[in-house]
Amino acid sequence: MSTEHNPTGGATPGYETRDANPESLVKFAITLAVTVLVTMAGMWWLMGYYGRVQDLGAGATPFGKLHEKQLPPLPRIQVEPVHELDEVRDQQRHAAESYGWVDREHGIVHIPITQAMDLILARGGLPARQSANLSGAPVSAAPAKAKPAHGKSAP
Repeated sequence: MSTEHNPTGGATPGYETRDANPESLVKFAITLAVTVLVTMAGMWWLMGYYGRVQDLGAGATPFGKLHEKQLPPLPRIQVEPVHELDEVRDQQRHAAESYGWVDREHGIVHIPITQAMDLILARGGLPARQSANLSGAPVSAAPAKAKPAHGKSAP
């Protein structure tokens, strides 16, 4: 006994025998369009209401402060590393070859390196430092006689 219902009694045609109902499709399209329009009108009214009632302040966009120069967090990418290295070297060279205050209140100044070396040599060199030999006993190193600056020989 078969449970299939085939009113034609023969072979099935292999395709939909009923057409789509145009009246149902038109009703669905109209309902969808009305729903979208009502939703848009409601949102337009709601945003207008919130705009009148609440002060939202400045926008949360990062483009609001374009006129201000904002630096990114460290470490920063060097745009021109060769030029920046030259600037640092020039600053260091200027500090090593010039006079200036380190601490004006305490009377500490910096002098050019060549003059500092000449002063150290004129005073007899650096004081000897204590060092330890392998046994742990302190050994004092005798200061070596330094050559005078600028290639002048000592008398």
